[in-house]
Amino acid sequence: MMNLTGFPGFLAVLALCALCTTACDDDVSDPGTREWTLVWQDEFDGPAGQRPDSTRWTYDIGTDWGNKQLEYDTDRPSNVSLDGIGNLAITARREAWLGSGYTSARIVTRGLFERTYGRYEARIQLPYGPGIWPAFWLLGANIETTPWPACGEIDIMEYRGQEVSTVHGSLHGPGYSAAQAVTRRFDLDRDRFDTGFHVFTVEWGADYIDWFVDGTHYQRVVPGDLKGPWVFDHPFYIILNVAVGGGWVGAPTANTKFPQTMLVDWVRVYEEVS
Repeated sequence: MMNLTGFPGFLAVLALCALCTTACDDDVSDPGTREWTLVWQDEFDGPAGQRPDSTRWTYDIGTDWGNKQLEYDTDRPSNVSLDGIGNLAITARREAWLGSGYTSARIVTRGLFERTYGRYEARIQLPYGPGIWPAFWLLGANIETTPWPACGEIDIMEYRGQEVSTVHGSLHGPGYSAAQAVTRRFDLDRDRFDTGFHVFTVEWGADYIDWFVDGTHYQRVVPGDLKGPWVFDHPFYIILNVAVGGGWVGAPTANTKFPQTMLVDWVRVYEEVS
């Protein structure tokens, strides 16, 4: 989810692509069992209204991000803060702010925690409604010297608020970005992502990336699956955000209720035990 100018942001032209590429037609192989040890975490413990830990997170502040998003992302506690019961709340609001009609937030570990390979996962309850676009993703930390898509991007979870039972996992790089991205959807059976917490995971190694929801493996990508080079061999950083509008989800409608909040119970990163 990255713009076309190379500045960190959502992937604009993903809105134009089909929801699945060839990866959707492949059988998902068993990833096997790997051993992991915890190397980084945020449990979001603290009083209500406190902003996220500044030793772990910083902010992307601004609007559009190359995707025609409608919100202005801020660092205000009303948009991003702890809820006092162990969760981070990223809240999109319908309000006028610096020329935008909505506010929200996007937090990143850029410059604070960047890592190559590992198991990245978060337990999240998603918001809902047309025009709501939350995501949990990784972006190549070399983006300033190696513009997107050559820096690489791993979308662990992204979601259209009008499709409350479906999330998507995607991979972007040179030759397989935008409409050529490798992506697969995951559908809950008789359930919704906005009514409870779910765990979204990738396991990333030197020659594979695997996606999971609640421990169910639903996509694997290896170098041979790609139409371009494998660029997932350097540090990436974590992003959590809730966008409003954009080409992939469209604008909010009269049926979209505000505020809308993504609750994040925890984020954890592990390294594989050799």
